[in-house]
Amino acid sequence: MGPFSLLLMALAVALLPVIGADAGGHEARYSGVFSFGDSLTDTGNSLRLAATRAGPSSRPPYGETFFRRPTGRASDGRLVVDFIAEALGVPHPTPYLAGKSAEDFRRGVNFAVGGATALGPDFFESRGLEPFVPVSFTNQATWFKNVFQLLGSVHNRTRIMARSLFIVGEVGVNDYLVAFAGNTTVREARTFVPHIVGAVRSVVTEVIAAGARTVLVPGMIPLGCEPQLLALYDQSGGAAGDHDPESGCIRPLNDLAELHNRALNGMLRELRRAHPGTAVLYADLYGAVAGLIASPRKYGFRGEPLAACCGGSGAYNFNMTAFCGAAGTAACADPSEYVSWDGVHFTEAANRHTACATLKANSPALLDSWTAEGRRRIGCA
Repeated sequence: MGPFSLLLMALAVALLPVIGADAGGHEARYSGVFSFGDSLTDTGNSLRLAATRAGPSSRPPYGETFFRRPTGRASDGRLVVDFIAEALGVPHPTPYLAGKSAEDFRRGVNFAVGGATALGPDFFESRGLEPFVPVSFTNQATWFKNVFQLLGSVHNRTRIMARSLFIVGEVGVNDYLVAFAGNTTVREARTFVPHIVGAVRSVVTEVIAAGARTVLVPGMIPLGCEPQLLALYDQSGGAAGDHDPESGCIRPLNDLAELHNRALNGMLRELRRAHPGTAVLYADLYGAVAGLIASPRKYGFRGEPLAACCGGSGAYNFNMTAFCGAAGTAACADPSEYVSWDGVHFTEAANRHTACATLKANSPALLDSWTAEGRRRIGCA
């Protein structure tokens, strides 16, 4: 496959004292959500970071479906992390850069930043590559340590950690995009997998050491089904035979994602053996999204599954020079009919589907029971 060149360089940038009670007055299982990741999870940190604050998610039509304004979320509405928090009956986690005191963080924190990588700058610099934004999992782990120290006594910290859900990822998409932007082939990018998985392992191990008892680790999305990569792959001279004849997705990129997920699952099995007192769970983002691509109408999606809802003209309704929110672009009439929001990120409807699939697959480990009440809260079928 030919390199994606520097087109992708622009892409990712443009890219507890009181515990709650349930309805019956019993102490709720969770008090909040602590999350790490990139733009698939960022709920507002990008608006507060100099390198990303002017990105697309800072302007309309981002946020139009639910919040009615841009919030820094890379979607028309809520993200998977938002839906999971709602299903658990806890607040959306506070963006780390929006908080100021311990009180802001007792009910959860979101450390994710759009464009963030799993790997640090030294890894990329040693390979002649440059990250899109100056935030990696190492930075997010440092932010977590800062919050941990803010949360009062050892007793309070231990209680909050044990009663919070930790979501570590998704992360890795931007690591691969950085590689492609630097003319790295897909074959060469496969060598990044153990390093990325190692970075995830480091953060999971750290939160467990801090007292986490429930950790959810999302896997890689089907990269080859992303409108942005489909368009850029074709522009860069990718072989037509690389497209799957049934889905239309790019097989070498999906093979990379599947390799990533196999390695990630292997690492999680090791952590489960090492930490039997902690529920270490996996969120199959690949399966959830691939299911929507393969059978969109089964789930109520009537738009072209490989096209963006919001964008300029061009193949897959994705154009790097006319990214969603730029002059001359427009969103589709009904984002709920589309899987992809802007060619890079997902619509609120797709995020709801993924959250529902994740919660169902991980019950009762994640939820005591996947009840009608839990489904009702976030509109799951």
